[in-house]
Amino acid sequence: MPTFYDPGADAGEASEALRGLAHATRGFENPQDMYGVLGDLLSVMRSLHQVVDQLATAHEVNRPRAFDDGGDHAIGSEAALVAANELRQTANLIDQAEDRMDAAMSAAGRIAWRALPVQRTAAEQRWVSVCFLQGEDADEVLKLIDDEGVDAALGYLKNWDFGDETTQAAMENGHVYDAPPTGPLEQEVRNGNYDMTYSHSFGHVGLYRLREVNPVDALVDEDLGSASVRKLQPASRSSWFEHPGVAAVKRARGIGL
Repeated sequence: MPTFYDPGADAGEASEALRGLAHATRGFENPQDMYGVLGDLLSVMRSLHQVVDQLATAHEVNRPRAFDDGGDHAIGSEAALVAANELRQTANLIDQAEDRMDAAMSAAGRIAWRALPVQRTAAEQRWVSVCFLQGEDADEVLKLIDDEGVDAALGYLKNWDFGDETTQAAMENGHVYDAPPTGPLEQEVRNGNYDMTYSHSFGHVGLYRLREVNPVDALVDEDLGSASVRKLQPASRSSWFEHPGVAAVKRARGIGL
């Protein structure tokens, strides 16, 4: 229990209480308890500001009694002023922290915690087409496979992956697959989230990237209005898709368009 008159004893009790709170807040079985804890902490910060400010004043008031270990009053007095100044700055920082804590409590007050979490639909893994090359474009990559190996070709094609932009382009063109499309005369090489298929016989090369997507991929059908959606369907292998950014890579590498 606080004494309300012994600074040393009350400081020790406050320290022990905060140590216990640090241990207790490692987890919250009932999230709604957090709002009350925030309110108490806000009160703690206001009291802490007062304590620090009063400590600064005490250092200033008691300067006549300040000495260093060698008995030099000038040095002790100067140290008391430095301590008081640092404590004033500490109080200012606590003011800022108090403002942030107050804002946090205001936001927390708008939360209605429920016993059960929201039920989320598990994401599915689908393959999106990065590029599918035929003709001269594919010949460049097939030659690279022959000369330097499949790893070199994979690394080369990965430069054509523009992340979300590539994913969006594949989805808009319907080039999303449950598994990378392959045929009887095609070879397949997988490296992490990438899969490369190629065929010297047919003269084409494809690169696909594994991505987590919602179970039902849908896009707005502009012809039917913003409220209408159409489910994505995998494109036929007879179709040809190249990401728009591929052209920039070709130009940078001196490959004919």
